[in-house]
Amino acid sequence: MMEKIKAGEITGQTGDYMLRATAANGQIRAFAATSRDLVEKARQAHNTSPVATAALGRLMTAGVMMGSMMKADSDLLTIRVEGDGPIGGLTVTADKNGNVKGYAFHPEVMLPPNANVGGALGVGVLSVIQDIGLKEPYVGQTILVTGEIAEDLTYYYATSEQTPSSVALGVLMNKENTVRQAGGFIIQLLPGAEEATIAALEKTIGELEPVTTMLNKGMTPEDILELILGQFGLEILDKMPIQFTCNCTKSRVEKALISIGGRELQEMIDE
Repeated sequence: MMEKIKAGEITGQTGDYMLRATAANGQIRAFAATSRDLVEKARQAHNTSPVATAALGRLMTAGVMMGSMMKADSDLLTIRVEGDGPIGGLTVTADKNGNVKGYAFHPEVMLPPNANVGGALGVGVLSVIQDIGLKEPYVGQTILVTGEIAEDLTYYYATSEQTPSSVALGVLMNKENTVRQAGGFIIQLLPGAEEATIAALEKTIGELEPVTTMLNKGMTPEDILELILGQFGLEILDKMPIQFTCNCTKSRVEKALISIGGRELQEMIDE
């Protein structure tokens, strides 16, 4: 059973973590995360450029929140973005316990400082793959509406899962290409939400500052959810640490290469 915690009650929390919450007597469910450390770890692991760090960091932050919606420990969520922009695409995999990993197809891509993630990804497709132990995984797909990831996931939820949602994601970089802030939230309306609730929520979300601005002011995920949902009787259900975790090992890679076969490997090298 999930521990119920009042907003503002969590103290001494350090590092990356996410919250799951509800509000308006179950009409709204919400997720919020601060993910600076895991995005920085991914940046170091993949040596990503600033724009690739921003793109991958946003998608991993979304992935860790979306992964927490899965039911079983063995369930896996994969989000794949493929576009015609210079980055080429992104792949992120997350489980329900706060573990996430991912990579950019072309992590080295350098663009002007004012270039946005949408321009780096271009036109393409977003796929959400849920492996929940069935014979075939569930796959939902939408077009990239803007390439800015948060807007694309908002569109995905509306079209593929018929769940009205607001997704906000952000990564703020330091001048020396390290991650200063990263985080995001997902707010979803559940069936039966009242019109007055919807209208008030839309007004509040429309007046919010960017999520990285709030984080850079020192606001926590608790503070952000309280700002958005405090008027609706916010109830934080649980919190969990989140981390960039790669389960790839040298021995696993060796086994994969062996399974390909010497002849095929040589052909790949030659090509």
